[in-house]
Amino acid sequence: MADAQEFHDRMLSLGLARVSEAAAHASARLIGRGDEKAADQAAVNAMRNQLNLLDIRGTVVIGEGERDEAPMLYIGEEVGSGQGPEVDIALDPLEGTTLTAKDMPNALTVIAMAPRGTLLHAPDVYMDKLAIGPGLAKDVVSLDMSPTERVVELARAKRCKPTDITVCILERPRHEAMIAEVRATGAAIRLITDGDVAGVIHCAESEITGIDMYMGSGGAPEGVLAASALKCMGGQIWGRLLFRNDDERGRAAKAGIRDLNRIYSRDEMVTRDVIFAATGVTNGSIVRGVRREPNFIETETILMRSKTGSVRRMVYRNPIR
Repeated sequence: MADAQEFHDRMLSLGLARVSEAAAHASARLIGRGDEKAADQAAVNAMRNQLNLLDIRGTVVIGEGERDEAPMLYIGEEVGSGQGPEVDIALDPLEGTTLTAKDMPNALTVIAMAPRGTLLHAPDVYMDKLAIGPGLAKDVVSLDMSPTERVVELARAKRCKPTDITVCILERPRHEAMIAEVRATGAAIRLITDGDVAGVIHCAESEITGIDMYMGSGGAPEGVLAASALKCMGGQIWGRLLFRNDDERGRAAKAGIRDLNRIYSRDEMVTRDVIFAATGVTNGSIVRGVRREPNFIETETILMRSKTGSVRRMVYRNPIR
Protein backbone atom coordinates (compact mmCIF):
# COMPACT_ATOMS: atom_id res chain seq x y z
CA MET A 1 0.00 0.00 0.00
CA ALA A 2 2.88 2.37 0.79
CA ASP A 3 4.15 1.97 -2.76
CA ALA A 4 0.83 3.27 -4.09
CA GLN A 5 1.49 6.58 -2.33
CA GLU A 6 4.78 7.22 -4.13
CA PHE A 7 5.04 9.79 -6.90
CA HIS A 8 5.15 7.54 -9.97
CA ASP A 9 5.77 10.24 -12.54
CA ARG A 10 5.76 7.82 -15.47
CA MET A 11 2.31 6.50 -14.60
CA LEU A 12 0.88 9.96 -13.91
CA SER A 13 2.30 11.70 -16.98
CA LEU A 14 -0.26 10.49 -19.53
CA GLY A 15 -3.05 11.41 -17.14
CA LEU A 16 -1.57 14.90 -16.90
CA ALA A 17 -1.55 15.15 -20.70
CA ARG A 18 -5.26 14.32 -20.74
CA VAL A 19 -5.86 17.19 -18.31
CA SER A 20 -4.20 19.77 -20.57
CA GLU A 21 -5.87 18.29 -23.67
CA ALA A 22 -9.33 18.57 -22.11
CA ALA A 23 -8.74 22.22 -21.26
CA ALA A 24 -7.58 22.94 -24.82
CA HIS A 25 -10.63 21.24 -26.31
CA ALA A 26 -12.96 23.28 -24.13
CA SER A 27 -11.33 26.66 -24.72
CA ALA A 28 -10.93 26.06 -28.47
CA ARG A 29 -14.64 26.62 -28.97
CA LEU A 30 -14.04 30.25 -28.00
CA ILE A 31 -11.05 31.03 -30.20
CA GLY A 32 -11.57 34.39 -31.88
CA ARG A 33 -14.85 35.06 -30.07
CA GLY A 34 -13.52 38.04 -28.13
CA ASP A 35 -14.53 36.71 -24.71
CA GLU A 36 -11.44 36.14 -22.56
CA LYS A 37 -13.36 35.27 -19.38
CA ALA A 38 -15.53 32.66 -21.08
CA ALA A 39 -12.52 31.01 -22.71
CA ASP A 40 -10.66 30.88 -19.40
CA GLN A 41 -13.68 29.53 -17.52
CA ALA A 42 -14.20 26.78 -20.08
CA ALA A 43 -10.57 25.70 -19.66
CA VAL A 44 -10.83 25.84 -15.85
CA ASN A 45 -13.96 23.65 -15.77
CA ALA A 46 -12.49 21.03 -18.09
CA MET A 47 -9.13 20.93 -16.31
CA ARG A 48 -10.72 20.54 -12.90
CA ASN A 49 -13.02 17.74 -14.08
CA GLN A 50 -10.08 15.79 -15.51
CA LEU A 51 -7.88 16.37 -12.47
CA ASN A 52 -10.56 14.86 -10.26
CA LEU A 53 -10.36 11.63 -12.27
CA LEU A 54 -6.69 11.12 -11.37
CA ASP A 55 -5.71 8.94 -8.41
CA ILE A 56 -3.89 11.69 -6.55
CA ARG A 57 -4.29 13.78 -3.45
CA GLY A 58 -3.47 17.04 -5.13
CA THR A 59 -3.19 20.58 -3.84
CA VAL A 60 -3.19 23.52 -6.22
CA VAL A 61 -0.20 25.70 -5.28
CA ILE A 62 -0.18 27.79 -8.47
CA GLY A 63 -3.71 28.42 -9.69
CA GLU A 64 -6.31 30.93 -10.74
CA GLY A 65 -5.83 33.07 -7.64
CA GLU A 66 -6.83 33.23 -3.99
CA ARG A 67 -9.91 31.31 -2.88
CA ASP A 68 -12.06 34.44 -2.66
CA GLU A 69 -11.03 35.48 -6.19
CA ALA A 70 -11.36 32.15 -8.03
CA PRO A 71 -14.35 29.82 -7.63
CA MET A 72 -12.39 26.85 -9.00
CA LEU A 73 -8.73 25.82 -9.19
CA TYR A 74 -7.90 28.39 -6.55
CA ILE A 75 -4.66 28.26 -4.57
CA GLY A 76 -5.07 25.65 -1.87
CA GLU A 77 -7.90 23.75 -3.59
CA GLU A 78 -7.71 19.98 -3.25
CA VAL A 79 -8.15 17.96 -6.43
CA GLY A 80 -7.99 14.33 -7.46
CA SER A 81 -9.77 11.19 -6.34
CA GLY A 82 -8.31 11.36 -2.83
CA GLN A 83 -6.38 8.13 -3.46
CA GLY A 84 -2.70 7.89 -4.32
CA PRO A 85 0.28 10.20 -3.75
CA GLU A 86 0.19 13.71 -2.31
CA VAL A 87 1.23 16.15 -5.02
CA ASP A 88 1.66 19.85 -5.69
CA ILE A 89 -0.02 21.15 -8.82
CA ALA A 90 0.85 24.31 -10.73
CA LEU A 91 -1.43 25.24 -13.58
CA ASP A 92 -2.57 27.88 -15.98
CA PRO A 93 -5.74 26.53 -17.59
CA LEU A 94 -5.36 29.01 -20.44
CA GLU A 95 -2.05 30.80 -20.77
CA GLY A 96 -2.99 33.47 -23.25
CA THR A 97 -6.64 34.33 -22.70
CA THR A 98 -6.22 37.43 -24.87
CA LEU A 99 -4.41 35.37 -27.52
CA THR A 100 -7.35 32.96 -27.58
CA ALA A 101 -10.00 35.67 -27.69
CA LYS A 102 -8.20 37.37 -30.60
CA ASP A 103 -7.10 34.15 -32.35
CA MET A 104 -3.42 35.02 -32.01
CA PRO A 105 -0.50 32.55 -31.81
CA ASN A 106 0.89 30.69 -28.79
CA ALA A 107 -2.13 30.23 -26.50
CA LEU A 108 -1.55 27.11 -24.37
CA THR A 109 -3.06 25.10 -21.58
CA VAL A 110 -0.31 24.38 -19.05
CA ILE A 111 0.03 22.15 -15.98
CA ALA A 112 2.86 20.74 -13.84
CA MET A 113 2.84 18.17 -11.04
CA ALA A 114 5.46 17.30 -8.41
CA PRO A 115 5.60 15.63 -4.97
CA ARG A 116 3.94 17.58 -2.16
CA GLY A 117 5.96 20.51 -0.87
CA THR A 118 8.37 20.74 -3.81
CA LEU A 119 6.94 23.59 -5.93
CA LEU A 120 7.42 27.19 -4.84
CA HIS A 121 4.15 28.65 -3.55
CA ALA A 122 4.60 31.86 -5.50
CA PRO A 123 2.02 34.55 -4.69
CA ASP A 124 0.08 36.24 -7.48
CA VAL A 125 2.55 39.12 -7.93
CA TYR A 126 5.13 40.06 -10.54
CA MET A 127 8.46 38.29 -10.87
CA ASP A 128 11.62 39.56 -12.52
CA LYS A 129 12.78 36.64 -14.72
CA LEU A 130 15.86 35.65 -16.64
CA ALA A 131 16.22 32.39 -18.57
CA ILE A 132 18.69 30.72 -20.92
CA GLY A 133 18.81 27.33 -22.59
CA PRO A 134 20.75 24.12 -21.81
CA GLY A 135 24.41 23.33 -22.37
CA LEU A 136 25.83 26.43 -20.68
CA ALA A 137 27.92 26.79 -17.53
CA LYS A 138 26.06 27.60 -14.34
CA ASP A 139 25.35 31.28 -13.68
CA VAL A 140 26.71 32.58 -16.98
CA VAL A 141 24.19 35.40 -16.57
CA SER A 142 22.37 36.69 -13.50
CA LEU A 143 19.53 38.97 -12.44
CA ASP A 144 22.09 41.28 -10.83
CA MET A 145 23.64 42.00 -14.22
CA SER A 146 22.43 44.81 -16.47
CA PRO A 147 20.71 43.79 -19.73
CA THR A 148 23.90 44.78 -21.58
CA GLU A 149 26.08 42.58 -19.39
CA ARG A 150 23.71 39.64 -19.87
CA VAL A 151 23.91 39.87 -23.65
CA VAL A 152 27.70 40.26 -23.65
CA GLU A 153 28.30 37.38 -21.22
CA LEU A 154 25.91 35.04 -23.02
CA ALA A 155 27.56 35.83 -26.35
CA ARG A 156 30.96 35.09 -24.80
CA ALA A 157 29.69 31.76 -23.43
CA LYS A 158 28.23 30.84 -26.82
CA ARG A 159 31.39 32.00 -28.61
CA CYS A 160 29.51 34.38 -30.81
CA LYS A 161 28.94 38.12 -31.13
CA PRO A 162 26.20 40.05 -29.29
CA THR A 163 24.66 40.65 -32.72
CA ASP A 164 24.10 36.87 -32.97
CA ILE A 165 21.99 36.83 -29.77
CA THR A 166 18.18 37.01 -29.80
CA VAL A 167 16.31 37.96 -26.62
CA CYS A 168 12.62 37.35 -25.97
CA ILE A 169 10.85 40.12 -24.02
CA LEU A 170 7.21 40.72 -23.13
CA GLU A 171 6.04 43.87 -24.91
CA ARG A 172 5.00 46.17 -22.08
CA PRO A 173 5.64 49.88 -21.31
CA ARG A 174 7.61 48.83 -18.20
CA HIS A 175 10.17 47.14 -20.47
CA GLU A 176 10.85 50.08 -22.80
CA ALA A 177 14.21 50.97 -21.19
CA MET A 178 15.29 47.32 -21.17
CA ILE A 179 14.35 46.91 -24.83
CA ALA A 180 16.32 50.02 -25.80
CA GLU A 181 19.38 48.83 -23.85
CA VAL A 182 19.31 45.34 -25.38
CA ARG A 183 18.99 46.78 -28.89
CA ALA A 184 21.95 49.07 -28.21
CA THR A 185 24.14 45.96 -27.83
CA GLY A 186 23.23 44.91 -31.36
CA ALA A 187 21.19 41.93 -30.17
CA ALA A 188 17.85 41.14 -31.76
CA ILE A 189 14.60 41.11 -29.79
CA ARG A 190 11.57 38.87 -30.25
CA LEU A 191 8.68 40.79 -28.69
CA ILE A 192 5.67 38.82 -27.47
CA THR A 193 2.31 40.27 -26.49
CA ASP A 194 1.37 37.57 -23.95
CA GLY A 195 2.35 34.10 -22.82
CA ASP A 196 5.70 34.27 -21.08
CA VAL A 197 5.71 30.56 -20.19
CA ALA A 198 6.04 29.89 -23.90
CA GLY A 199 8.63 32.66 -24.10
CA VAL A 200 10.85 30.94 -21.54
CA ILE A 201 10.38 27.49 -23.12
CA HIS A 202 11.65 28.96 -26.40
CA CYS A 203 15.10 29.32 -24.79
CA ALA A 204 15.35 25.56 -24.32
CA GLU A 205 14.86 24.97 -28.06
CA SER A 206 16.96 27.82 -29.44
CA GLU A 207 17.99 25.79 -32.48
CA ILE A 208 14.31 25.72 -33.48
CA THR A 209 12.99 29.02 -32.13
CA GLY A 210 16.12 31.14 -32.58
CA ILE A 211 15.73 32.58 -29.06
CA ASP A 212 18.78 32.55 -26.77
CA MET A 213 17.53 34.34 -23.68
CA TYR A 214 14.34 35.55 -21.99
CA MET A 215 14.25 38.54 -19.67
CA GLY A 216 11.72 40.86 -18.06
CA SER A 217 8.96 40.89 -15.48
CA GLY A 218 5.74 38.90 -15.61
CA GLY A 219 3.52 36.84 -13.36
CA ALA A 220 5.28 34.93 -10.58
CA PRO A 221 2.99 31.88 -10.97
CA GLU A 222 4.04 31.65 -14.63
CA GLY A 223 7.66 31.74 -13.44
CA VAL A 224 7.16 28.51 -11.49
CA LEU A 225 5.48 26.86 -14.48
CA ALA A 226 8.35 27.95 -16.73
CA ALA A 227 10.88 26.60 -14.20
CA SER A 228 9.04 23.27 -14.26
CA ALA A 229 9.40 23.09 -18.03
CA LEU A 230 13.09 24.01 -17.95
CA LYS A 231 13.78 21.42 -15.25
CA CYS A 232 12.58 18.84 -17.78
CA MET A 233 14.20 20.31 -20.89
CA GLY A 234 17.39 21.71 -19.40
CA GLY A 235 18.25 25.35 -19.17
CA GLN A 236 18.46 27.86 -16.35
CA ILE A 237 15.97 30.35 -14.94
CA TRP A 238 16.12 32.82 -12.09
CA GLY A 239 13.26 34.75 -10.53
CA ARG A 240 12.92 37.54 -7.98
CA LEU A 241 9.50 38.55 -6.66
CA LEU A 242 8.46 42.17 -7.21
CA PHE A 243 6.03 43.96 -4.90
CA ARG A 244 4.09 47.12 -5.65
CA ASN A 245 2.33 47.59 -2.31
CA ASP A 246 1.74 46.20 1.18
CA ASP A 247 -1.14 44.03 -0.04
CA GLU A 248 1.23 42.14 -2.33
CA ARG A 249 3.79 41.80 0.45
CA GLY A 250 1.00 40.37 2.59
CA ARG A 251 0.25 37.81 -0.11
CA ALA A 252 3.88 36.76 -0.03
CA ALA A 253 3.80 36.35 3.74
CA LYS A 254 0.62 34.28 3.46
CA ALA A 255 2.40 32.03 0.93
CA GLY A 256 5.26 31.50 3.38
CA ILE A 257 7.76 33.84 1.68
CA ARG A 258 10.08 35.38 4.28
CA ASP A 259 12.95 36.86 2.27
CA LEU A 260 11.26 39.31 -0.11
CA ASN A 261 14.49 40.02 -2.01
CA ARG A 262 15.56 36.43 -2.59
CA ILE A 263 16.58 35.31 -6.06
CA TYR A 264 15.24 31.83 -6.79
CA SER A 265 17.05 29.49 -9.15
CA ARG A 266 15.26 26.85 -11.19
CA ASP A 267 15.96 24.13 -8.63
CA GLU A 268 14.78 26.33 -5.78
CA MET A 269 11.44 26.92 -7.51
CA VAL A 270 11.13 23.20 -8.33
CA THR A 271 13.09 21.19 -5.78
CA ARG A 272 12.35 17.61 -6.95
CA ASP A 273 11.24 15.72 -10.04
CA VAL A 274 8.34 17.25 -11.94
CA ILE A 275 6.13 16.38 -14.89
CA PHE A 276 4.88 19.06 -17.26
CA ALA A 277 2.27 19.13 -20.01
CA ALA A 278 1.20 21.88 -22.40
CA THR A 279 -1.38 21.62 -25.17
CA GLY A 280 -1.74 24.11 -28.00
CA VAL A 281 -4.96 26.10 -28.24
CA THR A 282 -3.92 28.41 -31.08
CA ASN A 283 -1.05 27.64 -33.44
CA GLY A 284 2.35 28.44 -31.99
CA SER A 285 6.06 27.84 -32.18
CA ILE A 286 5.97 25.12 -29.48
CA VAL A 287 2.89 23.11 -30.44
CA ARG A 288 0.13 23.35 -33.03
CA GLY A 289 -3.24 24.68 -32.04
CA VAL A 290 -6.50 22.78 -31.91
CA ARG A 291 -7.60 21.64 -35.36
CA ARG A 292 -11.21 20.87 -36.17
CA GLU A 293 -12.30 18.63 -39.03
CA PRO A 294 -15.83 17.45 -39.87
CA ASN A 295 -15.42 14.20 -37.94
CA PHE A 296 -12.70 14.83 -35.36
CA ILE A 297 -10.83 17.35 -33.25
CA GLU A 298 -7.04 17.17 -33.04
CA THR A 299 -4.60 18.57 -30.48
CA GLU A 300 -0.84 18.53 -30.05
CA THR A 301 0.68 18.20 -26.56
CA ILE A 302 4.23 18.40 -25.29
CA LEU A 303 4.73 16.13 -22.27
CA MET A 304 7.95 16.18 -20.26
CA ARG A 305 9.51 14.40 -17.27
CA SER A 306 12.48 15.84 -15.41
CA LYS A 307 13.46 12.44 -13.99
CA THR A 308 14.42 11.11 -17.42
CA GLY A 309 14.71 14.37 -19.37
CA SER A 310 12.22 12.93 -21.84
CA VAL A 311 10.24 15.24 -24.10
CA ARG A 312 7.31 13.64 -25.86
CA ARG A 313 5.15 15.28 -28.50
CA MET A 314 1.74 13.71 -28.95
CA VAL A 315 -1.02 14.28 -31.46
CA TYR A 316 -4.44 13.32 -30.11
CA ARG A 317 -7.27 12.84 -32.59
CA ASN A 318 -10.65 12.54 -30.93
CA PRO A 319 -13.74 11.64 -33.00
CA ILE A 320 -16.61 14.10 -32.74
CA ARG A 321 -19.73 12.27 -31.64
